[in-house]
Amino acid sequence: MSPGTIRIHAERALVDGAEVTDVVIEVTDGRISAITPSDGAQTADLRLGTVLAGSGNAHSHAFHRALRGRTHDQGGDFWRWREQMYAVADRLTPDSYEQLAEAVFAEMLVTGWTSVAEFHYIHHRPDGSPYEDPNAFGAALIRAAASVGIRLALLDTLYLTSAPGRPLLPEQRRFGDGTAAAWLDRWRRLHEQQHTVGAAIHSVRAVSPDDIALVAEGLPPEAPLHVHLSEQPAENEQSLAAYGRTPTQVLADAGALSPRTWLVHATHLTEDDMALIAESGAGVLMCPTTEADLGDGIGPARELADHGVRIALGSDQNAVIDPWLEVRGLEAGERLRSRKRGRFSLTDLESARTTDGYAACGLTGGLRVGASADLVEIDPDSVRTAGAALDQLALVATATDVTRVVVGGQVVAENGRLADGRDPAILVTDALKELR
Repeated sequence: MSPGTIRIHAERALVDGAEVTDVVIEVTDGRISAITPSDGAQTADLRLGTVLAGSGNAHSHAFHRALRGRTHDQGGDFWRWREQMYAVADRLTPDSYEQLAEAVFAEMLVTGWTSVAEFHYIHHRPDGSPYEDPNAFGAALIRAAASVGIRLALLDTLYLTSAPGRPLLPEQRRFGDGTAAAWLDRWRRLHEQQHTVGAAIHSVRAVSPDDIALVAEGLPPEAPLHVHLSEQPAENEQSLAAYGRTPTQVLADAGALSPRTWLVHATHLTEDDMALIAESGAGVLMCPTTEADLGDGIGPARELADHGVRIALGSDQNAVIDPWLEVRGLEAGERLRSRKRGRFSLTDLESARTTDGYAACGLTGGLRVGASADLVEIDPDSVRTAGAALDQLALVATATDVTRVVVGGQVVAENGRLADGRDPAILVTDALKELR
């Protein structure tokens, strides 16, 4: 064992889909360097019980957490909810957002999300003018994640129009940089400071085909690129009216579909859309609790998977923060659509929660050699989990069953609190008071 290597002893762990008992996970420089059988724990080992790989949250808007519970209005839809979202966005400052994001990231961490791709589009003052530091909001999010110990992929987002050919609405002005070139300049400055920064195109509604092409060409090839895609039928209608093509075809023609691209929601797709996504190697991010909460619809997850498309999971508007509910939502949505069970194998569901979620963040996840040493310890004997096999825990557990969370080989959360004792419930309550 190399000097500085951390030993983690697990009573049992899910390794490559198989249960392994009495195992040692060695961690060097924050990554898993070996997984070997053990003759028992040593005194200096970090001792864990039932261990799964950490969950990769592939899509989050942290500030939407302020709207939890606001969607139960009779007859309400995505567009009515969006008006409330703009009102919250208008009140945020870099300081208040840092406080809120710290609370939200803490809530994620204690539930078993160990990394998060934050789709970040609030950049400037409400009138659209930049702060002295034009990346003040991005820097605040980076500090918030570091404060609690979650891995962050900050996806700085390009947002230029309210609809194809239409300027930003007054309530959207702080999202925009004026031009794609100006956004790229600001993005590069942020990337020089933080190499975990990825990029996002908000949507085909918010960025023209020419500007999408400029972004696809101007970003370094290793940077993850995320895009909201066909979340609403209205988005498809606008794209067809303006460009004569579906949003997926617009992205493909602009050179923005590739293996580094991750498409968020992808709820309302055509067969041709799915074929284009599969041919490009792009992945799809589904957010079942949000899509249900907003009434967006159930996307064609099984059909996409049958085309060979990778699927990852996210918490999106954070109406619910619980990776285990996202896993169940993916399978449950398919069962409701098809009236059949077992639409995804347990291995496929585990990949969506772990390795593919991490890949969407530009990271290597899973309980395997070379992956980030991010682990979740689960209580296998709670009233929810008792009787379930190890590979079934993700279908029965909830956030309450997470006992310890490890990032980079270090315990960062235990029994619902951060390792330093902070309670996410108090952090969230205090942050929301600042926004009222």
